[in-house]
Amino acid sequence: MSAEPSNPQWGASYRLVAAEKWKAKSAAMGRAVTDALVAYAHPRPGMAVLDLASGTGEPAISLASKVGAEGHVTALDLSADLLKIAEERARQRGFTNVSTSQADAHHPQFPDASFDLVTCRFGVMFFSDPGRALCETHRVLKPGGRACFLAWGPFEQPYWSSTMGVVHKHVGGPIMAPGGPNMFRFAEPGSLSAALRQAGFRTVEEETRTLPWTWPGSVEEVWEYAQAVSTPFRPMLERVPAEQWDQVNADVHAAVRQFVDGASVKFGAVVVLAAGSR
Repeated sequence: MSAEPSNPQWGASYRLVAAEKWKAKSAAMGRAVTDALVAYAHPRPGMAVLDLASGTGEPAISLASKVGAEGHVTALDLSADLLKIAEERARQRGFTNVSTSQADAHHPQFPDASFDLVTCRFGVMFFSDPGRALCETHRVLKPGGRACFLAWGPFEQPYWSSTMGVVHKHVGGPIMAPGGPNMFRFAEPGSLSAALRQAGFRTVEEETRTLPWTWPGSVEEVWEYAQAVSTPFRPMLERVPAEQWDQVNADVHAAVRQFVDGASVKFGAVVVLAAGSR
């Protein structure tokens, strides 16, 4: 999941540190979401796949296991640093059919009709001009090719309400910067499929699902992780006065604790899946 140029902080050093520190637990928490998108995309052996806003490599690496040695996956992201992590993860798992491309989803430097499949997990919400990015996605697809997207559902769901929602109760104001990246841009049912149709896609479909979203660790860890990687909320976090942080942390921990199940925190994630064909 990686943002577009409207957010120059994305890929900043604190996020890279967090990506490395929490890579195993973050991957575990996102596994069900990644698996759902991969299954939804129906990758087949031999396909050429483009994964937009690939970040540290998922679902690109999971897709590589499906397309086989005769297929290929290109992981595209703005951040060269995140792509280095993706390359290392692919190497560690023995995949030679994954390459990376540091590029903007609004201006992918690929010829027309280059890919059988395009995927994007938690990225489409951050495109500064979704219409243009989706048109470019349509352009690089082969006739009959499919593009599949996964976006966040509403803010009012356990993970966000028990973390950033608690902070918002303390500081008020906008949850995210007006005009900045909006993680919930396509939470409204039908909004993502409408954008796909406007970009020229046909056979468009959309559904909302609740998937496992489980942190394999403590309440304190998941809150530290959420603060480090949820860049669109940073302006709100920076509004918390220093003297209020102890109370904010205590309130977040209490809210998150209701989802503890043994040694894990089980939130569940409400997400939107949408797809269209060229």
